[in-house]
Amino acid sequence: MRLGTRWSFGDEPPASVPADLRPRIAAAEAHAGDGGSGRHWTLTWLEGRPIAELDDGTVVSNVIADALDADEDW
Repeated sequence: MRLGTRWSFGDEPPASVPADLRPRIAAAEAHAGDGGSGRHWTLTWLEGRPIAELDDGTVVSNVIADALDADEDW
């Protein structure tokens, strides 16, 4: 089991945040601009996969999902 963590928007992610998520988190923060002020990221682990979620519902993970895939059965 891995423990998650929280950190403030715009701060350097903690060491426990995987290196492959860091550029994606930075891109999400750049996209949000100043709109992320006062928000926090939460890192959780689901089935061994890291997921970072911002308070506004923005999700960053290492899984690429096609939201427009009509054949998705679940």
